[in-house]
Amino acid sequence: MKKSNRAYRFKLAGTIVLAAVLLFNLAGCSGSGDKDPKSDAAASDFNQEGLPIVNEPITLDVLTVRWGNMGDTFVQNQWLKDLEQSTNVKINWQVMSSNDWGEQKSIMLASGTLPDIVFGDIVFSDADIVNNLTYFRPLDDYIDQYMPNLKAAMEETPEMKQMSTFPDGKIYSLPARLPSRPQSSIQPIINKTWLDKLGLEVPDNTEELYQVFKAFKTQDPNGNGKPDELPVSGSGNISIDLLNPFGITDINGNSMMVIDNEPVYYPITENYKEAIKWAHKLYSEGLIDQEIFTQDNTMLTAKHQNPDVPLVGFSNQWVPDAVFGQWKDQYIAIPSIAGPDGKRYQGGEPLGMNLRRNEFLITTSNEYPEVSARWADQFYTNEASIQNFWGAIGTVIQKNDDGTYTLMNPPEGTSADAWYWDQSVRDFGPKYVSPSFEKNIILDETTGDGLKLVIDKLGSEYVTTPFPNVMYSAEEFLELPTLTTDIDGFVGTTRAKWISEGKIDEEWDAYVKKLNDMGLERLMEIRKDAYKRYTSVK
Repeated sequence: MKKSNRAYRFKLAGTIVLAAVLLFNLAGCSGSGDKDPKSDAAASDFNQEGLPIVNEPITLDVLTVRWGNMGDTFVQNQWLKDLEQSTNVKINWQVMSSNDWGEQKSIMLASGTLPDIVFGDIVFSDADIVNNLTYFRPLDDYIDQYMPNLKAAMEETPEMKQMSTFPDGKIYSLPARLPSRPQSSIQPIINKTWLDKLGLEVPDNTEELYQVFKAFKTQDPNGNGKPDELPVSGSGNISIDLLNPFGITDINGNSMMVIDNEPVYYPITENYKEAIKWAHKLYSEGLIDQEIFTQDNTMLTAKHQNPDVPLVGFSNQWVPDAVFGQWKDQYIAIPSIAGPDGKRYQGGEPLGMNLRRNEFLITTSNEYPEVSARWADQFYTNEASIQNFWGAIGTVIQKNDDGTYTLMNPPEGTSADAWYWDQSVRDFGPKYVSPSFEKNIILDETTGDGLKLVIDKLGSEYVTTPFPNVMYSAEEFLELPTLTTDIDGFVGTTRAKWISEGKIDEEWDAYVKKLNDMGLERLMEIRKDAYKRYTSVK
C-alpha cells in the first residue's frame, strides 16, 4: 500500500519557471501506475479507529499557500512531526508564496492536475471550488464515518456546517473555528496625548467627535506650530468604519447587512444617506484629509508614521499599535461612538470572528481519501488546534498543571504575531477550539491576540449582525462579477463625490434609479437566494 514519495515542492523564483514547475507537477500528480487502485478503506492496512491510521507508511502531497515570504518553517512544528509518527501518514508539503500563487493557480486549475490535499482557505476561493467541483470529493460520508472530532464540533457549533454546505447540499471543504477571537472587528483609535494636551475628554458620540476633530485641526496638538494635523485620513475612499455610528457596518466589504433577519443593501438606506451627509460636513470643514480620495496606502502610511511629529488624530484599527509606528504609544482604543439616535453600532460577528471555510479539501486524484479524512480529523481537538494556531506545546505554549495553557514570550526582537506564523499554520487549515475551552488559554493582555480581546470589551455588546459568508452556485458566480463590478464602482465613486461636493439630497433618487438600472434588483435576488439556502441548512 506504500505510495511513492513525489519529492517536489512548489517554490517559484518568478514566472520564468512556471511552465517547468507545472510540467514537474504533472509528472508527479498524474497518479498513473504508482498507487494501489483499491480504496484504502478496503485495504487491510487502514485502521478505521485508533492510531496509526495505516500500518504501513504512505505519503500524501499537501498544497498550502503562505503570505509573502513566510516560507515553510511551520513544518518544524513539533505537533506536526508527532502526527506523522503516530499516524504513519507522511506529508510532502508543497508550499507556495501568495506572491506567485495567482498565476500558478490558473495553470493548475486549467490542467486539472492537483495534489492529494488542499490546505488553507487562501489556496482556492469559493468560485474556484464551485466552478471546478469535479476536482474535489464530497466529504459528507467521510465526515460521518471517519471524523468524530469534526462531527462533534459541528454539533456544538452548527454554523460550521451552515457555512460549509455548498448549493448542491454537499460539503466539499472543511471549516475551522479559531481560538480566542474577538466579536468586534475594527475599533475607534484616538491620539490620547492630543486629547490630554487640549484638555479634552474621550468623545462619546458623533457631536463630541466632531468637536474633538475641530480642536485637533485648529489647536496644534502636535506642538510644531504648523496647521498640519489631520483629524482623519484614509486612502482611496472613506472608511466605512467611520460611518458605524449611523448603523452602517460592513466587515465583509459587500455593502450588505442583516437587519431584522433580512438582507439589506445599505447604500440605498436612509442611514447611509445621513452618514454621507455627516462625512461631507467633516470634509467640507477640512476635518477629513483632503487627499483621502487620491492617495494610496503608501502615502497614508507616511502620514501615520511621519518621522517628526504625529499627524493623524483618529482612525479605526484592529489594535492601537497597528499603523502609527514610533507614535503608537500615544494612541488608545475607545468605545464605539454613539450615533445621532443615541445607539452604538460595531462591525464584527456576534458569534465571534472565528469561523472559516475552505480550510481542507480532498481532491479526486487522492487515492487515499479515508486516510486523508482521518488525518484531518486529528486537527479538530482543542489541544491540536491551539498548537496549530500559535505553536507547539513546549515551544510556544506552556501547558500548566491546572489544565491551563500559557503563551510564552517571543524571542527578543520578534513580534508575537510573526512568531506564531513562523511556528504554526496559524490562520490556515482545519482546527476547532470549543468555546468552553477558551477560558483555559492565558494570553498576554498587553500585546497581540490578548490585547485584542481586552479591546473587544469596548465594542462587543454593540456588534451588529453581518451578512453571512454565503455560498453561491456556479450559475450565480457567472453573473456576480459583472453586477458587483459595475454597482460597487458606481457606489464608490458616488460616495466620494457626495463627501467631497455634497448634493446627496438632490441626486439621491437618480442614484437609486441608476443602481436598479445596473442590476441591483438582480444582485439582491441572488444574495437573498444564497442567504435563504445558508439559513436553511440543518
